[in-house]
Amino acid sequence: MTEPTFPRISKRIAAIAESATLKVDAKAKALQAAGRPVISYAAGEPDFATPAHIVEAALAAVSDPKNHRYTQAIGLPELREAIAAKTLRDSGTPVTAAQVVVTNGGKQAVYQAFAAIVDPGDEVLMPTPFWTTYPEAITLAGGVPVEVFAGSDQNYLVTVEQLEAARTPKTKVLLFVSPSNPTGSVYSREQVEAIGKWALEKGLWVISDEIYQNLVYDGLKAYSITEVVPELADRTIMVNGVAKSYAMTGWRLGWMVGPLDAMKAAGNLQSHLTSNVSNISQRAALAALTGPQDEVLAMREAFDRRRKLAVAELNKIPGWIAPMPQGAFYVYSDVSGLLGREWGGKMINTSLELCDYILDAAEVALVPGEAFGPSGYVRLSYALGDAQLLEGIQRLQKLFA
Repeated sequence: MTEPTFPRISKRIAAIAESATLKVDAKAKALQAAGRPVISYAAGEPDFATPAHIVEAALAAVSDPKNHRYTQAIGLPELREAIAAKTLRDSGTPVTAAQVVVTNGGKQAVYQAFAAIVDPGDEVLMPTPFWTTYPEAITLAGGVPVEVFAGSDQNYLVTVEQLEAARTPKTKVLLFVSPSNPTGSVYSREQVEAIGKWALEKGLWVISDEIYQNLVYDGLKAYSITEVVPELADRTIMVNGVAKSYAMTGWRLGWMVGPLDAMKAAGNLQSHLTSNVSNISQRAALAALTGPQDEVLAMREAFDRRRKLAVAELNKIPGWIAPMPQGAFYVYSDVSGLLGREWGGKMINTSLELCDYILDAAEVALVPGEAFGPSGYVRLSYALGDAQLLEGIQRLQKLFA
């Protein structure tokens, strides 16, 4: 029998890398299950329970037969209305329910946003450090991710000048993320305006990830690019969800908001890809967006306390630079001062090697900078209990004393 000459797995899918953050988190959980006292800062996941009124709405939804059936692929009408209201309230941008597509988590929204507007060979400007899923989603759409790097000296915020230097005739899309995962950095209104006007002038599409927009500190506001430059609304897709602000990562409920033609395209894709999101999760999200917000504010206050603690303690480690994040729940540290040195009897030259050493020697799990761009950095999530947060950093202090 003649063996086929084509590969068993498609080249497109075989080229996808596993999510680095989930990989590190899985390794940490496996070690914990084996009895090792590993403290993991890997997953971007609040440690709080989903607020009770949201869970109660889901329990009621389970008992209602109307939720046992297919519904519109793009989402329940009342949820899309609530998302449109939130977009006006928090993103300062008026939209209709027809401009909303409800997705299975923010990741699906990101994937569909790129799939809707990117053709093979189109370039996407991707401020770096970046969330691990962005380049994979761009590549799957046939696009070419173009890294635009800003280091700790710039508080990880790219400038118009850097973006313009990276732009070519093939550039179609700007990815804009504020607050940022992995850095927690937040662009000021003036920076958002400058970047938005530049994107408008160059005729670019913008995909704006706003999943952390309600997790900002020090009285700051995470400005949406369409609020500051309204003329961009016809060329901007906003992606968002309930996962981070409402401690609902496992409910898998996100959304995308944008021009009608782009949302029609994304909705068509979703009708074949997944159909509707679980109606139970949609009812829960409706309760989240329209119900009391006091528990959300309490979670944010806890994150605020933890970020200050984490930064203060990390900066006590010689060679470790931890800028103060203004949003999300991550500290993105510059650890280049620890590289090119011998630790534990072995020369450590990359942040990947450093994280492996830290996991083995201190039983602390961090995500290396290679997952988000250049080596020399590590991401720490402070979305875990105060006691564990401090204990893990004290282990690092002892390790690098």
